[in-house]
Amino acid sequence: MLQKMLENQYGITVEEYVKLDTYDALRGDGWLYLISKPTKEEEDLAELEKIAEHLRNYGDQNVPVFLQSKEGHLITTWEQHKYCVLANQQTEAQRKIKLGRKLARFHERGRRVPFQIERSSRVGQWKSLWEKRLEQMEKVWNGLLFQSPEDEFQRMFVDSFPYYLGMTENAIQYLVDTEIDDEPQETDSGTVCHERFTQKTWGPLNNYMIKNPFDWVFDHRSRDLAEWTRERYFHNFQTYDVELKRFFEEYQSISPLSPFTWRLLYSRIIFPLHYFECIESYYITTSEQDKKVLEEKLMRILRQSGEYERFLAGFYQITDAPIKRLNLPLLEWLY
Repeated sequence: MLQKMLENQYGITVEEYVKLDTYDALRGDGWLYLISKPTKEEEDLAELEKIAEHLRNYGDQNVPVFLQSKEGHLITTWEQHKYCVLANQQTEAQRKIKLGRKLARFHERGRRVPFQIERSSRVGQWKSLWEKRLEQMEKVWNGLLFQSPEDEFQRMFVDSFPYYLGMTENAIQYLVDTEIDDEPQETDSGTVCHERFTQKTWGPLNNYMIKNPFDWVFDHRSRDLAEWTRERYFHNFQTYDVELKRFFEEYQSISPLSPFTWRLLYSRIIFPLHYFECIESYYITTSEQDKKVLEEKLMRILRQSGEYERFLAGFYQITDAPIKRLNLPLLEWLY
């Protein structure tokens, strides 16, 4: 069916179907076509297309091309479904890559985007987004305070929320102080980042390395550094330090971090995103099985809260941040 759609709407003939992670893909003539069902508007895609073109012009061969349908649209409708097609020349992914260096180069290219980014920009919005999430959660918590808990999850949430409220306020305060005290440098301008950058974001997917534009947001580079750090910590909270040290060394061999970047990055790690996501997911899902998994996850988060405090207390030391030279403030209550 997708082969027919490509032929009919784009005039492309392909040879075979491959499954790449969550994507349907088709291969033909040395090209790989990723088919996705767009969750964004045509205007959002047009902006992402311009960013992708900029990154390719600056030498990034792992960024795909947005294909336009025969009618000249980025979104096409076929058999009552909407589709968007990305095309990438087939190149085998390198087995061993220095992810820190690759990410730094990606950010350097992204910083040179020569046009105004509007629709996907998150620059300067962290504080208001964090406050909004906190407010919503506090409302739910207040509503539960004076009733007996329906289940174990609710009991844990009611008991633990004041601690995470305090932690979120710390993150917001650290962010605000950074914006007041520190002068952003040229390297602190917005760049192409990811909703959530992790070890697996760039694949390799079945031996292909693809930088997927649907993952992108325009933000401060510390967003990607913080989210990669968070994911690695939770991936293995006993051995994360070696990986962190190496990654930050690699990154800084291309782009040394400014005091502003270090502090922004730290404020984002203080923000307990893992806790927020667990609670929010629980109250959104209707699946009993998912609820059970999330209950266990919350239990684990609460059990490891002291461990997370130790991680926060040691983060600057582990990553060899020049604390004294850059005058990076520490959180008193962690020590």
